[in-house]
Amino acid sequence: MKISWSDFVEQCNTCEACPLSKTRKNVVIYRGNVVAPIMFVGEGPGATEDEQGLPFVGQAGRLLQLLLDAQGFSTKDFHIANVVKCRPPENRVPTDAEAAACKKLLGTQILLCKPKIIVLLGKTAYTLFTGDKNAKMTQIRGAFIEKNGYLILPTFHPAYILRNNNERVKLWKDIEIVRKKAEEMGLMEPLPGAPDMPTERPSSK
Repeated sequence: MKISWSDFVEQCNTCEACPLSKTRKNVVIYRGNVVAPIMFVGEGPGATEDEQGLPFVGQAGRLLQLLLDAQGFSTKDFHIANVVKCRPPENRVPTDAEAAACKKLLGTQILLCKPKIIVLLGKTAYTLFTGDKNAKMTQIRGAFIEKNGYLILPTFHPAYILRNNNERVKLWKDIEIVRKKAEEMGLMEPLPGAPDMPTERPSSK
């Protein structure tokens, strides 16, 4: 049975599949375009996201947006989501049970978004997609995996970059890899020149 986007949003907003539903302020579904060629999937909402009901709007999200803007991404090019749609208390990592409870909703979201490329931001998203709990992001980042008709690229979560700014260039290069692949596939227009990596640190507020 085909589901509409509005029905999907209603499913998310009324979901009580795990205990996170009891502590959330808002269900955090997506940011960007509903249908987009590139989908970014992170771990879960933080405090700012829980307040606003939008993913990646805190400091880590502002860093991601800074890099996307510099690489010439516009809102129509991406759809940003998370493994879980409700904030885990104290910003902890979602449990396996919480991720499993949200997996069906994320699967529906991917079908509705229709991405060609999925970027996995951090280990939690990578583990959910692959089942691999032992891989190290330093070893798997920046290389595409083909699965179920999608090109999947794992990379660092921007929150990790906030704690380890010397690794920013690696996230930047991975976003550049995604940009070039999107150009090759005719999903984005080529940039007129090579952009410079932004070096500023987003404010914490």
